[in-house]
Amino acid sequence: MTEHLAVGLMSGTSLDGVSSALVRLDDAATTAQLVAFRQEPYSAPERGAIIEAIARGGAKELALLHVALAERFAGAALQLLATAKVAPGRISFVASHGQTVWHEPGRATLQLGDPAVLAERLGVRVVSDFRSRDVAAGGQGAPLVPLADVMLFGHPERGRLLLNLGGMANVTWVPRRGETRGALAFDTGPGVAVIDAVTRRLDPDASYDRDGERARRGRVVAKALAALLADPYFEQAPPKSTGRERFGQACADRVIELAGAGNDAVATATALTVETVARALQRWTPAAPADELVISGGGAKNPALVEQLAARIQPRPLRSFDELFFDGEAKEAVAFAFLGLQTLLGKPGNLPGATGARGPRVLGNVTPA
Repeated sequence: MTEHLAVGLMSGTSLDGVSSALVRLDDAATTAQLVAFRQEPYSAPERGAIIEAIARGGAKELALLHVALAERFAGAALQLLATAKVAPGRISFVASHGQTVWHEPGRATLQLGDPAVLAERLGVRVVSDFRSRDVAAGGQGAPLVPLADVMLFGHPERGRLLLNLGGMANVTWVPRRGETRGALAFDTGPGVAVIDAVTRRLDPDASYDRDGERARRGRVVAKALAALLADPYFEQAPPKSTGRERFGQACADRVIELAGAGNDAVATATALTVETVARALQRWTPAAPADELVISGGGAKNPALVEQLAARIQPRPLRSFDELFFDGEAKEAVAFAFLGLQTLLGKPGNLPGATGARGPRVLGNVTPA
């Protein structure tokens, strides 16, 4: 069996920075060993440039950002390899998700970070642009992590729910590890993107609600929460996906308008994530109350959010991805390394039941070394 050493690069809708993971994989696609992991936060100007590109970017701005982000990703990969004392020539490939700047489910999706720059800087082949083929096949283009959830992180004997609390929140129901039949996945709505955007609006020096402190000091404004929950996305049946276009700065501004410009807005945004996740699990997943919910992503580091979610989903047990596998912050970077290998092996990387595509598709484009 052939073994592959690869780098997975992920920058999510939370806009918190670049995650890079050095991963050992095998052709059987049954294991993924995390060798090394690094996170590099975006600086305030970098984050601002991305937000500006999403809101108003023209062709020139997008083209320059495409290259600048690739240089940033290449630097992150080289730092990871230097830390792990692994020469770039020893890795088989790099799988780069890129930075999403537009995601219109079923119609168009755009991730920036030029793979040609990565190939030049690292001297290895690069797999990128994972979402476009699924969209072309009539799918949402998201979520794509579910195949890794099924093959790598499901429970070996019973059902398990895996929730990623990134910028958006997405959940995967795995009947049993390796069993794609019956697997289900979708975006429940906002994860931490709205919470972070509200926090930054209240305090430009803060990139997120550290330890959920603002949410704890505030109170949930019930009328505001009810108005936010009226968004028709939450009533839409899976397959479905969403992004910052719907649950980003504009949504954060509405939270502040409805709940006030203080900690109450952060508390209300936090409650929005908790309530939409809990309702989605109850309404759309076939899981039994005894089936555990395993959480990962930046939101899993927010104790206020985690405590509220644990209380809301009782009696279902809530467990941390960290305690079962490895640092949950690395999960998506590892998942895209896994998807990159699927591409190179000519195997499908999507789950049609999750994205709504017309069928399984080999995802991504390969840029030669």
